[in-house]
Amino acid sequence: QVQLVESGGGLVQAGGSLRLSCAGSGSIFSINTMGWYRRAPGKQRELVATITSGGGTNYADSVKGRFTISRDNAKNTVYLQMNSLKPEDTAIYYCNANLWTYFGGNPIDSWGQGTQVTVSS
Repeated sequence: QVQLVESGGGLVQAGGSLRLSCAGSGSIFSINTMGWYRRAPGKQRELVATITSGGGTNYADSVKGRFTISRDNAKNTVYLQMNSLKPEDTAIYYCNANLWTYFGGNPIDSWGQGTQVTVSS
């Protein structure tokens, strides 16, 4: 089994910062792309940022220049540094990893349980 566990969410005022972490554990052989997604109330889930195993990054236009994604491959962990937060960043943030397990076969997509980020105006 594979688990992704997020941490670091919370309540912050507009203009503030938060850092999310997501650690993978279990039968992980290697991880390809890792990413963060979010779902705001009444909206569909959307991509926030992704990072490849080689460090290549991709960001949603709405967070470019404010959020930074990074990863520690040795710890199977991905981070999201969020600065200059806005009320519209309020959402549940989910971690995702495309990974190979020790059981072989095709790579799978694994998701965390989500962490709430609330930005007050």
